[in-house]
Amino acid sequence: MTDIVGTWRLVKTKARDDAGKPLPPPYGPKPMGLVIFQADGRMMTVLCDGRPTLPPDEPRQYMSYAGNYTFDGSTLVTRVDASSDASRVGGEQVRQVRFEGDHLLLDPLRRPWGGMMQHQELVWERVV
Repeated sequence: MTDIVGTWRLVKTKARDDAGKPLPPPYGPKPMGLVIFQADGRMMTVLCDGRPTLPPDEPRQYMSYAGNYTFDGSTLVTRVDASSDASRVGGEQVRQVRFEGDHLLLDPLRRPWGGMMQHQELVWERVV
């Protein structure tokens, strides 16, 4: 399976530092999210920490964005034209893509987090 067109539900996230040491999972221990890839090249996604309540003083992680995308079988590039984070609008979100069984795995580019560089992996399962 190499077709990303459809609706996918976030089932798991992972993060590690440059040395491979595990970091807290993006969007908490119970991540929640959907991503929809249309056949016409349009996509949208929403992700958040899905816990009903959070520890005191811990903000809920949330992100959403939409745009036109291209996918060459291994790299997904979305040109963002709407986002909950205004700094993403007009930019590109690049993800390395692989498929493992029925799961779609997206690896964003490494980014700064908590004073170090973070590598993420988001695991999705097809809904439709």
